[in-house]
Amino acid sequence: MIEINKYIDHTLLKATASEEDIARLCEEAREYNFKSVCVNSSFVKFAQENLSGTDVEICSVIGFPLGAMSLEAKVFEAAQAIRDGASEIDTVINIGALKSRQLEKVEQEIREIKKTIGDRILKVILETCYLSSEEISLGSQLAVKAKADFVKTSTGFGTSGASRESVALMKEAVAGKAKIKASGGIKNLDTALHYIELGVERIGTSSGVSIVKEMNL
Repeated sequence: MIEINKYIDHTLLKATASEEDIARLCEEAREYNFKSVCVNSSFVKFAQENLSGTDVEICSVIGFPLGAMSLEAKVFEAAQAIRDGASEIDTVINIGALKSRQLEKVEQEIREIKKTIGDRILKVILETCYLSSEEISLGSQLAVKAKADFVKTSTGFGTSGASRESVALMKEAVAGKAKIKASGGIKNLDTALHYIELGVERIGTSSGVSIVKEMNL
């Protein structure tokens, strides 16, 4: 049987999230033994304190949710998140640069963030709802060239989330050289299993508890 909890990055990224909400997120992650909690960078240290002594990873988003920050800002945020206890970084690609075909700029940004975080996991969020099929493939290939560990579909804050088509494009583009994380709109067990069957190795969702409960029925 699939250990679906170990696919799940238990996520809370809303602007209204309070410290109490993040504490609850961490408590749930501990109880259900999720792969990670995924939080905004200001909560990394707090999450790390709450999950000390567990094997739940701390994942911080960077340049979230627009990806339009400067390279220097993203690098600084990533470095600070690592210092605060993050072991995984989910960074939003520079969407405008990709759409402008500034491919060297996109690749350099990913490469610099990866260099900054070293052997920690780097996931590159493409925000596929804003990209053409060609751009999804290009973004995935640039992430691989820049040594990212994962490509990820969505922030969950765009016009739509993960789709079968975008995951298929990403899988073909990375050609086994990076893993895939599906996120955005994954709210039940059937949807999660659907993406796992397509080959994704992480699921980003705020519905992790209900998904695991559904699995155990």
